[in-house]
Amino acid sequence: MAVSFTRYGRLYYLDPGGHTPKVGDKVLVPTDSGPEVAECVWAPQYTSEEIDGLPVCAGLAADDHLTRDETNKRRRAEARSVAKRLIKRHTLPMKVVGVDYLDNDNVYTVYFSAPHRVDFRALVRDLARNLRARVELRQIGPRDEARLQGGIGPCGRDLCCATFLKDFEPVSVRMAKDQDLPVNPLRIAGACGRLMCCLKYEHPLYQEFRATAPRVGLAVDTPEGAGTVVGHNVPSDSVVVRLNDGGRRCSCSKASVCAPARRTTRPTAPTTSPQPVSPED
Repeated sequence: MAVSFTRYGRLYYLDPGGHTPKVGDKVLVPTDSGPEVAECVWAPQYTSEEIDGLPVCAGLAADDHLTRDETNKRRRAEARSVAKRLIKRHTLPMKVVGVDYLDNDNVYTVYFSAPHRVDFRALVRDLARNLRARVELRQIGPRDEARLQGGIGPCGRDLCCATFLKDFEPVSVRMAKDQDLPVNPLRIAGACGRLMCCLKYEHPLYQEFRATAPRVGLAVDTPEGAGTVVGHNVPSDSVVVRLNDGGRRCSCSKASVCAPARRTTRPTAPTTSPQPVSPED
């Protein structure tokens, strides 16, 4: 089963155990700080693969759990408002991204973004005094900021990092070039301003295709006649060929295209060895 702590937020997978919650039910998820309330997004279902190591659902949330969850949400919203007000008072170049609260330890964790390192020692003291709790401030990068805030990507869907993507893997401009994408930061950057994580999803497919497909400019034979490769279509596993007869273009599967064998002319070795010439001759 899958749950989410916020609406349209990141998915977390659980072992339902002996429980059968329905989509929309509030369930208890075991965490390091105790069970927390989350919403069931995917109802329990059987899978063909053996999956081990998932936390086990602690059951449906009772009224006291829901009351505690609402109280913690209200405290987090209050802490966010207080943090914004104090940051403005201290004139610090910071932006509050998210707030966590552990009621068992009475600890607030404020996540913020900033263009550079910030001296927030005086801010922490004021926050602890106003909230009457221990406060921790953690600076995060642009990608973590997008993960916490959420949003819509250029594809029109929720951000991958805010829904299912767990770890950030390195993405390079070379991946965009291999996929024939325009190397324009405005076209290949995500909501965080960095290269889109989805550039890595299909990159292995493009690498495999280019390793076996005829390169652009190579003369090939196709079922429709001889021609020259002028393009690739990786999703359809095909190549675009301009035929020698009339210049018409056609799309052929990679398996049906083959390069003509090169004919090389080798010098013929003499059949007999040359006869030695005598001095008299």
